[in-house]
Amino acid sequence: MVLTMPTSLTASATTVDTFDFIEYALHPDRLPVGNPFAGFTLRATFSHGSAGAVTVSGFCDSDDGAVYRLRFMPEVAGDYAYTLTFSLGASPEVFTGTFTATPSSRKGVVRVDPDHPFHFKYSGSGGHYFWNGTTAYWLLGFQSDGEVEAIVRRLASYRINRIRVTLNGRHEDGMRWNERYIKNSPTFRLAVCPWVCARPDNIDDPGVDAARFDVAFWRRYERMLRVARELDIVVEVIFYTDGQDPGTDPFGGKANTGNDPLEHAYYQYAVNRLAAFANVCWDVTNEYHVFRTVEWADRLGAMLRAADPYRHLISVHGHGEFPFRGSAWPTHALFQSWDDHGGHAFLLAKRKQQTDAGRIIPQVNEEYGYEDHYAVGWGENRAAPSRNADTRRRLAWGMYFAGGYQTTGERADTGTGAGADTGGGWVNGRGDSTMTMLAGYAHIRTFFEAFQWWKTLPADHLVAGHAYALAEPGCQYAIYLHSGGTAVIHLPDKRFTVRAFNCRTGEFSTLVEGRVLKRDDYAGPGWVSPHHPPGEDWAFLITASE
Repeated sequence: MVLTMPTSLTASATTVDTFDFIEYALHPDRLPVGNPFAGFTLRATFSHGSAGAVTVSGFCDSDDGAVYRLRFMPEVAGDYAYTLTFSLGASPEVFTGTFTATPSSRKGVVRVDPDHPFHFKYSGSGGHYFWNGTTAYWLLGFQSDGEVEAIVRRLASYRINRIRVTLNGRHEDGMRWNERYIKNSPTFRLAVCPWVCARPDNIDDPGVDAARFDVAFWRRYERMLRVARELDIVVEVIFYTDGQDPGTDPFGGKANTGNDPLEHAYYQYAVNRLAAFANVCWDVTNEYHVFRTVEWADRLGAMLRAADPYRHLISVHGHGEFPFRGSAWPTHALFQSWDDHGGHAFLLAKRKQQTDAGRIIPQVNEEYGYEDHYAVGWGENRAAPSRNADTRRRLAWGMYFAGGYQTTGERADTGTGAGADTGGGWVNGRGDSTMTMLAGYAHIRTFFEAFQWWKTLPADHLVAGHAYALAEPGCQYAIYLHSGGTAVIHLPDKRFTVRAFNCRTGEFSTLVEGRVLKRDDYAGPGWVSPHHPPGEDWAFLITASE
């Protein structure tokens, strides 16, 4: 033990906004012997009269142990008192103090809505969260913070409010997925790693030291989180991407039982370091089934949820089944089911399975075939343009009208050049003005945020024609006419206002203003939409008039 009193402690502020965080930095007067990421204790309990007490742990933020940090995010305004304990193996040092959390306009942490548990809401504002996600696994592969920020801001301009970003994954180039324009270059590396590596440029054998963290990488991840938080984007923190590939998993693959203390330290370090950001959520791993077991995912999921003092959303990405429906730790179910197999009927069935399991949580198809990805020569050998922007957008409408949510991904074969400076789309989030698929998804969000969608239930039984429906009976109804023609809906005998929404342009128009809807050629009260040509898709919002 090599610590001589006193350790200095400094606070980042004396006041902080709710749902921001206060940070305490500790500087031992001598460096620890051995691994600075192990063998220390840094913990603090924060007390607030009406909010109770919250205990959080800190982390080492230097290669040599010169700096340790602890962060706390207050969720309730008021005065807080804290007791902080720090030890490098000798007698602990104890610090006490106070700070004030001030009310803010920050929306807070996204959690499941307890009153409508197939949906989400913000813990601070109380507003509902319409999940509109995209994939950008290797966003941190870009070496420039400016490039990362520009990508996040572009996605925000399309009203994306969730991005998937990995902590860990490495490949030689995009041919791993038949994406020939994705290449390593001086400005972009298809390799990110949370640990210190002896040979970081060696893709298959980087020489990972899983006991030591690469603090420079974690700081870059945090800078990305700050930009995303400013833009109200939730970042899904993925612990492994393509964990079955060489160089990615230092903990034993399928043989891993979920009891490795170094792997637990990895998850705990992420919580200690990132959980104070209100805009994170956790994905235990991407595609657990290709390199782990159900038992492992269950064990690590429970461990991660217990470690997080702020109750962020948590799940695990897998395939067409979610074998954790009855487990207590996942806050929502994630699926990977491609094309029509993962559309409207799929999520309706998953909602029913979840209900039958006796524990209702939101249902999300996290991956259903990225734009122009594997359009030819893979899987069902679907011919291009089967996975173009239009088919992806229509699938998304169907999933939302099943009362579920989705995460999409842009094309990776254009927008960023084919020379040394490559990479784009679902691989890392980068794009240019030719990539406009996400504009169609922004229109979906515009439509749903025009009514209280979380109060509605799937109600296809009320409609005829090429249409899906959501309903809060007697109050509000939504219809998606997905293949042209005419939609017919049964309605109660009362006054309604009907608005049409052009799904391709994002424009509303009023069709009916506050009257009883009846048709002579229709049995009973109801409404028949205008006829639309084959191939056009329209949405209609029907709300009761006062």
